[in-house]
This record gives sequence, C-alpha cells and structure tokens, in this order.
Amino acid sequence: MLADIRQAGQGYIAYFERYLEHSAREVWSWLTENDKLAQWFPELRIDDLREGGAVRFDMQNGTFEELKIIGLRPGSVLEYAWGGDQVRFEIHPEAGGCRLILIEKLVKITDHTPKDLAGWHVCLNVIQKLMNGQAVERRHEEWKIWYEKYKEILLK
Repeated sequence: MLADIRQAGQGYIAYFERYLEHSAREVWSWLTENDKLAQWFPELRIDDLREGGAVRFDMQNGTFEELKIIGLRPGSVLEYAWGGDQVRFEIHPEAGGCRLILIEKLVKITDHTPKDLAGWHVCLNVIQKLMNGQAVERRHEEWKIWYEKYKEILLK
C-alpha cells in the first residue's frame, strides 16, 4: 500500500502505516539500537538518543549529516529533522502487536521526493521482514517498483 500523501498547511505529509505482530518494545529497538538499525538503514546511526540529540546520516562520500532529534518519547515517538523536512516514527501498542506509523513532513514535493518515499516504503517492508525472521532479497529491485509508483502519483 502506498503512503497517504496530503497537502498540509504550506507543505505535505506522507503517512505510512504498518501493523506488526511484535511488541512496541521490540519495534522501538529496531528504530533506536544501532546494530538493528544498520540492518534496515545502514546509513543511519543514533549518536545521542535524547530530545536535542542526534541521528547521523552517512552521505556515502566520507561526510556525515547530523539530524537533530526534535521529538522523543522513549518507546513510542522518535522524530528528527531530515534536511528541511521532518521524519516521525510513532509506535502504538495494540492487541497482538503494535502499529508503526511513519510520518514525513515535506516542505515541498521535488523530483527527489519519490526516491525518498520509495526508500521509506522499502525500509518499512524490510523491518517487518527482519522482525518476522524472513530473508531480505532484491531490495533494490523492490525500490525501483515503488519509485515508479510514487513518481507516477507525485510527478504527474
């Protein structure tokens, strides 16, 4: 299922939702523990897990971008700046598991937006597969499929 993308104020919101048959505590660990984070988004690393702390993004060219943590409720909310945008993860416990929500607040839609949204889409699929003990294969091919779908709806 594609992210729900809507205009919000002067910008946009991309809303992803996944139901996971795992505890909120376990899901939180996949968002905040660097050994697990590296399995689904190897360019990210938590440097200082606190509001005002930082997530580090490896630019893959020898440089790193520091993403400031702007919202944190341990076990349920992690939000950080992503360039001029914001990325927010929310975990909501439910019977038999929890709901993982990813909200990306976008200042504007650009040619790069479909790439980012396809990336988040695949990352959420990868988290789910890893948590379920499934192999993660053909990640880049999956990204290409979702990229074309997001490009189709965003860059008409």
